[in-house]
Amino acid sequence: MGGTEHLTVQREGATLVLTLNRPEARNALSLPMLVGLYDGWVEADEDDAIRSIVLTGGGGAFCAGMDLKALAGRGMEGEQYRDRLKADPDLHWKAMLRHHRPRKPVIAAVEGYCVAGGTEILQGTDIRVAGASATFGLFEVRRGLFPIGGSTVRLQRQIPRTHALEMLLTGRPYTAQEAADIGLIGHVVPDGTALEKALAVAEQINACGPLAVEAVKASVYETAELTETDGLAAELRRGWPVFDTADAKEGSRAFAEKRPPVYRRA
Repeated sequence: MGGTEHLTVQREGATLVLTLNRPEARNALSLPMLVGLYDGWVEADEDDAIRSIVLTGGGGAFCAGMDLKALAGRGMEGEQYRDRLKADPDLHWKAMLRHHRPRKPVIAAVEGYCVAGGTEILQGTDIRVAGASATFGLFEVRRGLFPIGGSTVRLQRQIPRTHALEMLLTGRPYTAQEAADIGLIGHVVPDGTALEKALAVAEQINACGPLAVEAVKASVYETAELTETDGLAAELRRGWPVFDTADAKEGSRAFAEKRPPVYRRA
């Protein structure tokens, strides 16, 4: 497992837990954090033993966005990682899930601040859990900035456009309940229990056939902007091969024998 000084990585069974770990700055994005995030997505993609990913933040916050001091030219921590950016100038966008979609389901566990770049990363996750006092919002316009992490494209596809535009154009904060009411997050839980709930959801996913899970996720995103006819055709291409896998046969046998299935990704 990898990780950096601002991103910790650990395994919880078949779940890879990535923790944004810069609590003194409310986990504002830094170069070490971005490198660690990108490496975490790659690790999950390449390791078949990993079936789900949980993204969370340490110290009572999720992510307060980009380090504005760095944006203003006053340096950024982790100069030793500069060569990684030179080798892959797109690394930061991949880290923020703007230019990369992991094969495995990504569950966000949010406590505290999830604003600006935090809310932008959130839009790249698949399932979202938040503590009751979490705060969301895209504050960029209040600072004369543009939410260039993908929000002007993604947000209106994930929540009703009127809500997307209000969030984008006012730059105001949203409570966890407001975020749930407009469909930005799926679960509001007591403070301090978001990670526990996210891991419980991950365990439910991990118990399912991994090939089926990955194919279902891929199909949902692949067909999102297609016509119904084209989408149904794409779904057949993506889904039909799953029925011919050893996983599918094991799932059927386990159901008939009334026992938990043992999937081996074949």
